[in-house]
Amino acid sequence: MLINPEDRTAVKNKLGFVLPPLNLMYLGAALESASFTVKIIDDDLKRIGAEGVARIVERINPLIVGITATTATIRTSLEYIRAIKNRLPYVLTVIGGPHPTFLPVDTLRECRDLDVVVMGEGEATIVDLAEACEKGGRLDGVAGITYREGDRIQTTGPRALIEDLDEIPFPARHLVPFRDYETSSQDAGGMITSRGCVYPCRYCSSSLIMGKKFRFRSPENVVDEVEELVDVYGLHDIAFLDDTFMLHRPRAREISEEIRRRNLDVSFVTSSRVDMVQESLLRDLKNAGMNTIYYGVESGCQRVLDMMKKGITVKQAEDAVRVTKKVGVDVITSFILGYPGEKPSEMDRTIDFSIKLDPDYSQYSILTPFPGTPIYAELRSQGLIEDDWENYTVIKPVIKYEKLCLSRELIQKKLVKAYLKFYSRPRYLIKHSYMIRVFFETLYRTYIEPKMPFKRSCDD
Repeated sequence: MLINPEDRTAVKNKLGFVLPPLNLMYLGAALESASFTVKIIDDDLKRIGAEGVARIVERINPLIVGITATTATIRTSLEYIRAIKNRLPYVLTVIGGPHPTFLPVDTLRECRDLDVVVMGEGEATIVDLAEACEKGGRLDGVAGITYREGDRIQTTGPRALIEDLDEIPFPARHLVPFRDYETSSQDAGGMITSRGCVYPCRYCSSSLIMGKKFRFRSPENVVDEVEELVDVYGLHDIAFLDDTFMLHRPRAREISEEIRRRNLDVSFVTSSRVDMVQESLLRDLKNAGMNTIYYGVESGCQRVLDMMKKGITVKQAEDAVRVTKKVGVDVITSFILGYPGEKPSEMDRTIDFSIKLDPDYSQYSILTPFPGTPIYAELRSQGLIEDDWENYTVIKPVIKYEKLCLSRELIQKKLVKAYLKFYSRPRYLIKHSYMIRVFFETLYRTYIEPKMPFKRSCDD
């Protein structure tokens, strides 16, 4: 039994998007390939709570219960573990995901009902765990886990990353009520074509979870899954959710050629670093159906980019957005505010730079030092961060900015300013008229409604 917990964070509640749990569908596919029966409960979709899920699990009485956790959902995930263990004391409880990957011992100490933490890439590990559990064997032979053995916590050796990603079965989308998701009902869905990142950005943990080596699926394998999404699930809008889809440009071009060769009727979104953009590649991808590209620009100030170890220049960002718009592809940009050492004036420069770029959409977040990132280790050693994990949502400051001669209130105000200044421009709203309602609804739900003293709960 694999469980996706309810995400109660402000971002999820305000935006309202629930996506199929791709990570659990990958694990489900790996287990099915090894002849295990698998069920997935997506409680972020169903919202029946820990006790409701525990009742379902008790009826099924599985061999293993696995749950995923981000930093913002770790406490919620452990609630599910406790509720399940209360009903099934002898079931093996397992947790995975980015947060427990980097804090496995802390996670086990926090919850006595948790038995195993899977660290990093999970497909091979979960199968080994299931086989060991089925045979009633010891867990010390399962690589890539930290586990409880009586009163002791043990860690096995690291697991090698999966070299040939083509060997991994496609996600088991049939294990979730796929058409119940809003994106699926709109014929949209996501997939991943590569893993790993070779860049040292100090705020990102991707390379530490999936490795510093860029591993990628073959173009034929990628388009096989695209074809499955079209033919089996009726999807025509696909998001390639890779960190940097265009890191291997020849492969990206081959994927576009394969999509055209098979005459697939799809539109898709990709991502790229701004220093990897080639006009000819953008045109090839557009001809295959790419309609939007995502650029992590992060700052409009070169000094801040250098502190982040982003490895790009402000000019490269300008050139990338310009050539992408020239080709006729929509642009999404992202920016981080409140990086340690960043001045208020530099945050303002970033906001102004985002408007100067004039992308179709722009997203802003507050620097959030997630466990596992280099910036987390640095700030934690200096006593500059809090461990109230529910606030690790990228819209709440968790750094003790007062010790950096700033304030959390200032950082929050800069975030509000960024969204207001970008999305309230009359020229922008005329061009994207459908965004007017979205803009004001999001503004109200995120910043106004929570502060209403007379707001009543459903139980009042």
